[in-house]
Amino acid sequence: MSGVLLWVSCGPKENPISIVGLGGRGGRSQRRFGLCNGISFASFSPAVADPSRSSEERVYEVVLKQAALVKEQDKGTKRALNLDKPTIEGDLTNGDLLSDAYDRCGEVCAEYAKTFYLGTQLMTQERRKAIWAIYVWCRRTDELVDGPNASHITPKALDRWEQRLSDVFEGRPYDMYDAALSDTVSKYPVDIQPFKDMIEGMRLDLRKSRYNSFDELYLYCYYVAGTVGLMSVPVMGIAPESKATTESVYNAALALGIANQLTNILRDVGEDARRGRVYLPQDELAQAGLTDDDIFRGKVTDKWRNFMKGQIQRARMFFDEAEKGVSELNSASRWPVWASLLLYGQILDSIEANDYNNFTKRAYVGKVKKLLSLPAAYGRALLGPQKLTKMVTRSM
Repeated sequence: MSGVLLWVSCGPKENPISIVGLGGRGGRSQRRFGLCNGISFASFSPAVADPSRSSEERVYEVVLKQAALVKEQDKGTKRALNLDKPTIEGDLTNGDLLSDAYDRCGEVCAEYAKTFYLGTQLMTQERRKAIWAIYVWCRRTDELVDGPNASHITPKALDRWEQRLSDVFEGRPYDMYDAALSDTVSKYPVDIQPFKDMIEGMRLDLRKSRYNSFDELYLYCYYVAGTVGLMSVPVMGIAPESKATTESVYNAALALGIANQLTNILRDVGEDARRGRVYLPQDELAQAGLTDDDIFRGKVTDKWRNFMKGQIQRARMFFDEAEKGVSELNSASRWPVWASLLLYGQILDSIEANDYNNFTKRAYVGKVKKLLSLPAAYGRALLGPQKLTKMVTRSM
């Protein structure tokens, strides 16, 4: 159960329309694209493994590291953005083959993240292709533990997938999809750590079905969804006129991933319970006078309603934090992110409209509402950082 923010959210819960997917693991009921077929599956420690500090403190170190890469590039002290780089090394050095690889990534996006794919059409060609490549890697990673072959996946298989990731970052792709990602990370200041951390989220799904506190759950949400924002911002770019700090933009991307994944969790309480999983903080359930048995019974009570109100409020706080950074992105990259934010926020509205019955009723956004939200997202995307700030200030 995760989620691909894209910012894109593709983690284990459902493909948050991915962003716009950068938000939840691909829907289990959807047809699967055989992205991991034929994978021949060095283990690395996750960047946030130190248990002595809070999850937010540990994750923030990854945010700072990625922001520093972008700053170094802007100063010209790191690799410059090289959109004319011929291709990666190895067998896939033919420009036509690399172009085909990106096209294949685009096809996967169009198949499984239609809204996000539509939003990417406003990006420059190079940014668009790079985002497709990241999306496909996230989806393939998610399918390892949530796809048709999930029952055969072991921790060692994930170790081999992580070693393969390192090879991709070093210019040694295994197939066409890898080639597209390898080319992308050679052109943009993308750090490998968020990719490794997403794999760590898959490891958690193999061994963990309960989370004792929100601190534990936050870390899981970062692994499976917040990471996507950190992968994507270097490609999407920050608006030249933005006065926001690089760290604050990355924090907003992280917040959107967390918000999307929390929304996935709240939407899928009943579905997860039927699989023996509870992705809700155990200490907060206890404080509300609830237990796992109450969830397995699936009866909406006043205690459940009050508990859900608090969980929804928290998710909305993360969406509010995310809004602060969307307008700071490059203008051509804002639309898919705004679409993700607005559409996923409406899932929370739907849970409320269902009287908090997320045991037997699935909260969703209907096609009409989706279509109506896209122009609203596009309108917000047209506003630059300062204009949107002034608009929000006047409405308060």
